[in-house]
Amino acid sequence: MSEKKQQVSRRQFLNYTLTGVGGFMAAGMLAPMLRMAVDPVLQESGHGDLTNVSLAVEDITTEPQRIDWKVNQVDGWYESEVNRSAWVFKNDKDEIQAFSPICKHLGCVVSWEGNDQYPDQFYCPCHDGRYYKDGTNVPGTPPLKPLDVYESEVREGMLFLGDAVPREGA
Repeated sequence: MSEKKQQVSRRQFLNYTLTGVGGFMAAGMLAPMLRMAVDPVLQESGHGDLTNVSLAVEDITTEPQRIDWKVNQVDGWYESEVNRSAWVFKNDKDEIQAFSPICKHLGCVVSWEGNDQYPDQFYCPCHDGRYYKDGTNVPGTPPLKPLDVYESEVREGMLFLGDAVPREGA
């Protein structure tokens, strides 16, 4: 190889310098945008957390009762308080049941004994949708799936509910 030192011209020096400075400035502008896109993915989610719904287990009867509570929800950087509802009761085996009040047909709200013709059933007024007390849909009515069930747990005599999960069956 030649031991002759290669000279860098002024034009090449300016080209290298401006390219380096431009790349550094571009990285400085893109880094916050990249962090904004990636940061929410890296944050721990509150998904699956159980919330105290302020209902004592001794107050739960065999008759479904509607309970309402609030949950803090975080969407990216926006934090809000969301209202949730459930139908809660004890079944024949003395197990606590917590059903979502959202009809699986069109998302209307079901009520317990909402129709005089169908006592002891959950009733959706939107399209006469009906569910038995165990949350399964009545065959021949619009809903094709049973009501979702809330994850539940009893701690120190109080009921804690999590997210509503779909059930299998029709």
